[in-house]
Amino acid sequence: MRKVSSIGSLLKKIYRTYSQQILLSLQQKGFTDLRPSFLEVMLFICENDSSSIKEIGIGCNLKKQTMTSHLNELKKRGYIFSKINENDRREQKVFLTEYGEKFKFNLFESINELEKKYVEVLGEVELDRINHLLTNFHDRLLGSEFFK
Repeated sequence: MRKVSSIGSLLKKIYRTYSQQILLSLQQKGFTDLRPSFLEVMLFICENDSSSIKEIGIGCNLKKQTMTSHLNELKKRGYIFSKINENDRREQKVFLTEYGEKFKFNLFESINELEKKYVEVLGEVELDRINHLLTNFHDRLLGSEFFK
């Protein structure tokens, strides 16, 4: 198998495993109505308070139609609400509801629990090394003229 294909496949498998483990933990905490595609959007919103729909789409690398669909579903489920930006009336900002704040606490708790398991498997130094390596790889790809 070619290196790029292998890297992509491994990253996808790791991400799927990570998502499944986080969703399972959240389901055990009572959040049973989320799909893996919502998880990434909710993580971005939880980490970036009062983001615009455009910012969330860029941060999650999702098309506007997909982003709108996900946000509408998350609104229906009571996780988020949106308000018109007072400085730019064409833009909407997204906020967590009270239920969304409860979810945020449980999401971060689930991530911390999973990180402890990863440290048990890999060790702190190796996990930090992998994180640094992947961050560097991602940053270089984004900065490369080839991908612009």
